[in-house]
Amino acid sequence: MTAIDIETPGGPEALVPVTRDVPEPAVGEVLIKVAAAGVNRPDVIQRQGFYPPPPGAPSIPGLEIAGEVVALGDGVSGDLMGQQLCALVSGGGYAEYCVAPVPQCLPVPDALSIEEAAAMPETLFTVWHNLFERAYAREGETALVHGGTSGIGSMAIMLGKLFDLTVIVTCGSDEKCEEALKIGAAHAINYKTRDFVEEVKALTDSKGVEIVLDMVAGDYVARNMQCLKEDGRHVTIAVQGGLQAEINMAQLMSRRLTLTGSTLRARSGEFKGLLADEIHRIVWPLVEEGKLKPVMDQSIPLAEASSAHARMEAGDHIGKIILTA
Repeated sequence: MTAIDIETPGGPEALVPVTRDVPEPAVGEVLIKVAAAGVNRPDVIQRQGFYPPPPGAPSIPGLEIAGEVVALGDGVSGDLMGQQLCALVSGGGYAEYCVAPVPQCLPVPDALSIEEAAAMPETLFTVWHNLFERAYAREGETALVHGGTSGIGSMAIMLGKLFDLTVIVTCGSDEKCEEALKIGAAHAINYKTRDFVEEVKALTDSKGVEIVLDMVAGDYVARNMQCLKEDGRHVTIAVQGGLQAEINMAQLMSRRLTLTGSTLRARSGEFKGLLADEIHRIVWPLVEEGKLKPVMDQSIPLAEASSAHARMEAGDHIGKIILTA
């Protein structure tokens, strides 16, 4: 099969076409003929050489796919043969074929195109786990989400709205703020022209928000803490602004703040399967009804994966970038 792999770590040009053996599904896995694969920030970081695949994962990037089941591993029901599935995988998505553990697969409903289905798993699993499981989001609460028009940000807006959260986002331009409002954000702050800490205080009558979903880290952490109410929860899911943060621990103690974070890729298959099951029960009915769809930016042929990475790094995209077979 043809796949896109990383020749040597570097810029988008490091992504090159290669020929690889078609993988064989192991026990509990299916082989999917990939029709579309999502492009995510972890793919970019892996290409740059800073995010190696977990043990046992292929070197080929790609964490979410959608397509048709063409082979079954031992122990897999024959009913899955020929079905259209989308899946969260640990790697290998930038290829004509990819194996996926059955517990990490979801059926592609009529309400989604195959490209939209490929855009769902990574962002949906990440946002659901971090916003609703780690941050314990509850109806009526307010969340501050950075990167409002990214795949993660747009998913957080839509999920938040469906589950009765007020979502405030930050974006890097007035145009992106307008797009975030169209997606469903209650408020959008241009962080390049306004101080988001002061804006959050103004928008909440100085009360602050219950939750911050943070993709920046670095010096944003201390500023995010200023945006939180007492007993607020801060969840970090990426470190685009730096690995180190300096915070006032007395503030954390006196205001009873919770700082947490997670990464999804390295978690066990058992954990991902349980997460997928919860999403299938609680969220997937909304997808099937057409109430939740990913915000789509561009579909780009697999052979032009380097262009997809260049677009993501340029930061001009709104929503998800997809590679198509």
